[in-house]
Order: sequence, then C-alpha cells, then structure tokens
Amino acid sequence: MILPVHQRLRDRLQAALGQLYQLPSDAMPQLAIEYPPKRELGDLATPVAFELARRLRKAPRAIAQELAGALGSIDGISRVDAAPNGYLNVYLDRPAFVERLVPTGSDPRTGTGTGVRPQTGQTSAEKTIVEHTAINPNKAAHIGHLRNSALGDTLVRVQRFRGVPVEVQNYIDDTGVQVADVVVGFRELERKGLDEVRAIADTTRFDYYCWDLYARVGQWYDQDKERLKIRAAALHDIEHGGNDTSAIAHFIAERIVHCHLKTMARLGVDYDLLTWEGHILRLHFWARAFEILKEKGAVYLQNEGKLAGCWVMKIEEDAPADAEASSGPGISDQGLGIGEEEDREKVIVRSNGTVTYVGKDIAYQFWKLGLLGRDFHYRPFGTRPDGRVLWSTSETAGEPSHPEFGHAVATYNVIDVRQSYLQKLLKQALRTLGYAEQAERATHFSYEMVALSNPTARALGYLTPDAPDDKRGWVDVSGRKGQGVKADDLIDALISRAETEVAKRNPEFVAAEHRRIAEMIAVAAVRYFMVKYSRTKIIAFDIDEALAFEGESGPYLQYAVVRAQNIFAKLRERDGLDEAAVFSRLGTVSADELSGQGGSHDLWALILEASRLDEIVEQVVRTLEFSVLAKYAFGLAQMFNGFYHRYPILNEEQADARLWRAAGVAYFRTQLTSALDLMGIAVPPRM
Repeated sequence: MILPVHQRLRDRLQAALGQLYQLPSDAMPQLAIEYPPKRELGDLATPVAFELARRLRKAPRAIAQELAGALGSIDGISRVDAAPNGYLNVYLDRPAFVERLVPTGSDPRTGTGTGVRPQTGQTSAEKTIVEHTAINPNKAAHIGHLRNSALGDTLVRVQRFRGVPVEVQNYIDDTGVQVADVVVGFRELERKGLDEVRAIADTTRFDYYCWDLYARVGQWYDQDKERLKIRAAALHDIEHGGNDTSAIAHFIAERIVHCHLKTMARLGVDYDLLTWEGHILRLHFWARAFEILKEKGAVYLQNEGKLAGCWVMKIEEDAPADAEASSGPGISDQGLGIGEEEDREKVIVRSNGTVTYVGKDIAYQFWKLGLLGRDFHYRPFGTRPDGRVLWSTSETAGEPSHPEFGHAVATYNVIDVRQSYLQKLLKQALRTLGYAEQAERATHFSYEMVALSNPTARALGYLTPDAPDDKRGWVDVSGRKGQGVKADDLIDALISRAETEVAKRNPEFVAAEHRRIAEMIAVAAVRYFMVKYSRTKIIAFDIDEALAFEGESGPYLQYAVVRAQNIFAKLRERDGLDEAAVFSRLGTVSADELSGQGGSHDLWALILEASRLDEIVEQVVRTLEFSVLAKYAFGLAQMFNGFYHRYPILNEEQADARLWRAAGVAYFRTQLTSALDLMGIAVPPRM
C-alpha cells in the first residue's frame, strides 16, 4: 500500500521545511504528492517548491535543491532529486517495496474474496452509522433499489477497509402511505382480512402479488379522488396501532421485508439492524423529539392559511421548497386530502394529527446520534448470511443481551436525490437545536435514478419489438404504475445469460458449477454497473453492457483476476511454487527486471499502480464518488492484461525475470481482488 510511503515523505518534508525555513506547523504549505507521467522521472513527485516560491522569494528550482539536500534517508525511498523545473522527484526502493507485499489474499481454488479489512492506517474508534436500502415494505424490490444498496454497501465496505467501525441500518417505513395503499387494496378491492392475507402470503410470491395490487390501488384512486380519504384513514389507523388495519399492515410489512432481505442477500448486501418507523411512533420517540423541537422554537403551530392547524418548521433561506417531498418518494400530502402549500414553511405534523415523513426522520436522526435520551427494545429478526444474528428494533421487551446500537459520531443516509430537501431539513433541525457539529457529520449520500436502455427494455418486455426507441436513450420505470423491473427478475435474467456463456466455455463443469459461477458473474454485472457511473447521473441499465466480458464491466474485471489465478495454478502444478514461495525467493535473485535495467518499467508500473488502492479508497471516501474506485479497478485490469500479452511469465526462460513477474502478478491479483471485494464482487475459480 502506498499511503504509508506518502506519510513518511510528508513527515520528512515537514521536518526539512521547519529546519531550513523555520516554518511553524500551522504555516506549512499543502504537501501534495503526484505521480510523474513516466517512471524515468520518478515514482512520486511533489510541487511544494512552487507553493513556497513567492513566500520565500526564491526560484522553485533553488528551493527544490535545498529540500532534496536536507531530506536525508527515508525508509523505502532510494533517492529524491530536484528536477530542473522545480519539482522534487522521488524514487522508491523497488525491491524493498515489493518484498513487503507478501500477499494474504483469497484462495484462487475457491474464488473466495479477501474480506474487507483495515488497510490504510486511517483507523478510528468512532462509530459511523450507514443507513441504506430502506425500501418501502409494500412490494418487491426493483432495479432502482439495487443502485441504493450497491452504493450503500460499498460505502460500508470502504469505511471498514479504513478501520472505521460501521453499523449498517435498514430503515423500514412500515407506517407510510405505500403500506397503507396495499392495506387499502386488500380490504377495499379484494375484501380480505388478515387471515386471508396470510393465506395469500403463504401460497404465492407475496412481494410480487403486492406489486400488482399496489398498481391496481393507484388506478382505483385515479378513478375517484374521494377514495384518497380512505387512504388517509388507513394511514391514521396504522400510525396509532391496536386495530385491524394496523395488524394487516404489520403482517404485510414484515413478510415483505423478509422478501427484500432474500433479494439483497443474493447481491451480498447485509445489515446489522432493521429499524422500524412504527416503533419510533409507538415508543414515543417522535413525541419526545416533538417536545424538544417545540421547547427550542424549531416548530410552531400555524393558525391561518392553508396550513392552519399544522405544526410547521420555518425553512432556511438556502433550502429549496419541494412540495413532493413530505411523505416519501412521489407522494405529496395532496394525496392525503389536505392540500399542503410548500412555501417557506414545512409541515411536520398535519392538521389531522399524523406525522409527516420528515417528522419521523428527525426523531430517527436524533436517536442515531444519541441525542434523544431514549432507546428501542431489540429482538433477533433472522440469521445473516455469515451466521450472525440480524437484529430488529422492537416496541416490546425483547432480548436483553443485544449489541449497543445508535450513539454514532457520524451518519450517512443513502437516499436518492429526490429526498435532498428533506435531508437538508434534518441538518437544519440539528443546527437549530444547537448541534452544529452533529449536523456537519450528518451526510446525505444522494444519487440519481435508474432507467432501462432501449434494448434492455425491449428484451425484458417493457417495449414491444416494433415500438420505436425512446429518443432519450432510456425508458423510465414506475413501481407505482407497476411498470418496473423487479430486482429478482433482473438478477435471474443475468444469471440465465451468464450460465449459457459459462457452459459454452467450460463444458466439462457440472450444471451446479455452471450455476454457481453464473451467479457470481451476475452479481458482478449488477454491482459494477451501479457504481461505475457518477452518482449524480441518471443511468440506463443495459444487460449486454453489464455482462460483457470485454470492456468496462464487472465480468471483465473478474476475468483479469481469473487469468492471474490460472498463472499461479500452473506454477504450482509445474514448479511447486505458490505465492509465498515466490516472494520468499525474491531476495536471492537479480532485481534487474524490476528496476528496468532492460529498458522497460512496465512490471514496476503495474506494481506501483496496484499499491495505490489505499489512496484510491481515501479519495473515494473524501468525495463519495465510487466511480473513482470502479475506474481505478478497470484501469488496473487493463494494465495487467496489457502486461500479460507483452511479457511471458510461465514461458519466460530467465528464472529471475520469471520470479519477479510472478510476484507482480500475485500482488496485482491480491489488490484487484480487494478492490472488487470493496464493490461486493467475488471472483469465480473459472470463467
């Protein structure tokens, strides 16, 4: 990993600057570290002399020469030169660098991942909560939810890679209008009670059944707007509990959540805690948060206008009003019959006494940060893929010996860009109550929507074969209208296509092995596609692009690692050498292949680029742009494939060159496997 080298260089530069120019620590320039375009110019470089030139009234070249002379010996660095242009060019001790890189990665025979473990030294004892997925528990998960879970799970993985303790929460909105609509569908359209709903759930794919019912309810509302009063009444009953409506809602939500967990487990997405909105209400979390807000004057009762009878929060000048955000994605309070006017006031409690989405979220955010003075009860909900307990909040006395939840120092809420307005209000509420630091550490990780490419929409039946392509290049999906791609259907389609290709390439494998490898490829296809684009861009999912074995895709990256695995499988079979044996012999052979004595620095360039994973992770966390990680992994795979085609390894006649190249391949394999693991992608044994 490269960051320890960066740190040693920075430390020595700071000492030299203090010694030469008497610069105090608070007056130090930014010690940026760059990579020269050619390895002949050095492995690292810093433009610090340019930053000091005006302050010291010296030419950059003169400053660089003085610094180069003052640095002395630095562990892992062979020399530092002052370039004529004023840069300090840093040359690493290549053999020593490589000999420290003994791989501890995955087993190439099983395809198991390395596991995400702290690598960068950026450790912290301060807990971070990442909330992601948060699918309304009223129907099957769809393709848009996969982007949320892929981004959220990758955020968890990169933070844990850095050594940060992370608690993963999945927020279950079991008292919202979406669940209320499905209850209305069962009671009003199908005239069914709890026992009949339970029978349907036991005999059908329940999340798919509710998907269709939810779309039918939307059409039913459209036929007569007066029916929206039935929704409002159902919502009121669900929030207050203790009635038949809330009993049906509870059953639906819990059963659908089990479906969602199975879907997400297929992608390797996991959680520590399920937090239920209903418990926030019935344990009076909201009541306590409401008291705090009123005491501090953060909310007030509006007595006139269209918002008369509502408790509202004054919106700060920099927060845009958004009439569609108060009750969840795509649902405005007009659907509840109160005609809320969003201007510079935000409704927290409606005039009929029900709490808006943002009100409940404020109470939840207070609890996450340990500011509420109250806690949930907890109970086991299920078993996680690794055998540990999946915990759930509870409103009644649960399991006393549970982990400690909440009390985070920082929070990340992974929620789509449509909820930006609400997330700003959460931070505003914290600031208003005097929690400015907590507000700063409450991050809304926003992202744009997912659509379908025209070819994929046609392949999945959302465009007829003779229908014209959408001129925008993609087809919108809508779960409310029942026009969307269910997540499991998409995963199944990807597995089916991948399985056909795997069977064609590996006819000697049994069917079960074809299936296992195809599942790994399908997961890679989905997860890489969801993170390779900037999160600020709408993406049009394309099956062919996602599954391509060539180009910027998850399977392409997997194949690069499999190629490296195959090299070592043959080395083991032919020469009895595994990775540890290769590294143990490096000190006994000439390092000319690594040092570029033959005129090529390609092997060293591959190793140096592979070592930058920890640096890339820091950049990813700083910018919250995971496309940086995806593109780094793709570039590293391309670099390896180019090296593989130019330089023989197994057939190299010179033993020292063969050994160093094998070491470079081993390190590449470990680092790319780790990078893939950060994106939730495992490597199959064959492809």
